[in-house]
Amino acid sequence: MRSKHLAEHGVLLLIWGGLLVLFGVLSENFLTAGTLSALVNRIPALTVVAAGMTLVLITGGIDLSVGSVLGLGGAVLGVAMVDWHWSLLPAAGLCILVALLAGSLNGLISVGLRIPPFIVTLGMLEMVRGLAYLSTRSQTKYIGTAVEGPSSSIPRLGVSAAFLIALALILVGQAVLARTVFGRKLVAIGTNEEAVRLAGINPRTPKILTFVLLGLFTGLAAVFYTSRLGSSDPNAGVGLELSAISAAVIGGTSLLGGRGSVVSSFLGVLIIATLEAGLAQVGASEPLKRIVTGLVIIIAVVLDAWRHYLTGRQYTLFRRMFST
Repeated sequence: MRSKHLAEHGVLLLIWGGLLVLFGVLSENFLTAGTLSALVNRIPALTVVAAGMTLVLITGGIDLSVGSVLGLGGAVLGVAMVDWHWSLLPAAGLCILVALLAGSLNGLISVGLRIPPFIVTLGMLEMVRGLAYLSTRSQTKYIGTAVEGPSSSIPRLGVSAAFLIALALILVGQAVLARTVFGRKLVAIGTNEEAVRLAGINPRTPKILTFVLLGLFTGLAAVFYTSRLGSSDPNAGVGLELSAISAAVIGGTSLLGGRGSVVSSFLGVLIIATLEAGLAQVGASEPLKRIVTGLVIIIAVVLDAWRHYLTGRQYTLFRRMFST
């Protein structure tokens, strides 16, 4: 199993390396220290959300609300620092707590009441976005240098503290998934939840915890995102859920549950970020960037279906989305 994961990581690294070489040839300014430093310092928010999303997807769940939860968390952070004159640490703590509560509600409602998470998180997406608008009165909160610390490059390293924290969470998340009883339970639940239940294990608690962890990671992502912009925008995070799911799928996480890797999802984030940055540097239009990125995602999903030998398992996805 370990050799299989190493092979998958190797393939993803080759794809990422191929993109670096391709855009390095197409643009002479792409393979420079400044460009690569900007690239890695843009991805901490997506990285931590993709890590949490991977855990949810492995159990067969899904969360469509993370983009809006990030927007609400950032809005709360902005209000706390601008209107209430809080310092960064307590404001960041409040931001993370709000996102944690949203994730906990997603888990308790969808798992506890056996309502499809697709429906629950779709409703949460709308509700928390509305709360973000209400809390900021639909206005951007300009915070400035007081919030920029986590996303500022560390001298001589060229990377930010936010990136190092995100990288540490990837390593811890992979260790939890691969080397703990909790991680093995998540994989077993995604593979065959009924078999887990018959073995005397309650699958509800681990599934709820994945949503809680995703909420926690999304709150941290909101801090990173707001820190990088220097302001909090109630529209922040639009489409983040699609990017996080895409990164996980490109990294080999199955939408059917039962298979995934946090490290592979991180490599998926690198592939998406490199693709977007490279297309921007070569002057690709916004529609073309969307077409190419969407094509890459479709190819990843098709390959995932092929890995399942196109059996009837693909229909499980729709049953999990729309059935109790």
